[in-house]
Order: sequence, then C-alpha cells, then structure tokens
Amino acid sequence: MASQGVNVLRYSALVAGLVYGAYHQSTINSHAKAAEIEREYKRKEALIEQAKQEWKKKTAPQEQKPEAGGIITDPEDSRFDLEAFLNAKAAETSK
Repeated sequence: MASQGVNVLRYSALVAGLVYGAYHQSTINSHAKAAEIEREYKRKEALIEQAKQEWKKKTAPQEQKPEAGGIITDPEDSRFDLEAFLNAKAAETSK
C-alpha cells in the first residue's frame, strides 16, 4: 500500500489540478464573452455606418443628367440656360 505522504501528494495534485482547470475554464469563457461583445459592437458599428451612407444617398440632391445635346430643359435647375434651350427648340422646329 502507498504511504500516507504519497496519498497526500496525489490528492493535493488532484485538487490543484481541479482548481487550475476551473480557473482556466473561467478565463477562456471570459475571453470568449469579451470577443463576442467586440464582434457584436463592430457589427452594429458597421450597420450604423451603412445606414449613414444610405441616408446620405437618399438625402443627397439627385444630379440630373443633361438630355440629348447637353441641354438642360428644367427651368428650376440652377444650370438652366435659356438661350441654349431656345436655340435648341429653334433648331428642332427648323428641321
């Protein structure tokens, strides 16, 4: 049979291993939770950034492309040129 000293060492090593295992497992779990929180934060941050970009696209003034011939026919447009518009209409009617 094993002596009492050897049994004390065996059980001491067993208890120390169990304590270390519990500590190590809690450390791993806390790191995993922190990583999950960080991933969720980055995901929400990306969604917010995407929403900001979509909002900018939605609220940005639509750039009107000039029609054929480069003439802007909308009189409300700041780039509207009355003389160029009248010349284009005169050219159309003379055809």
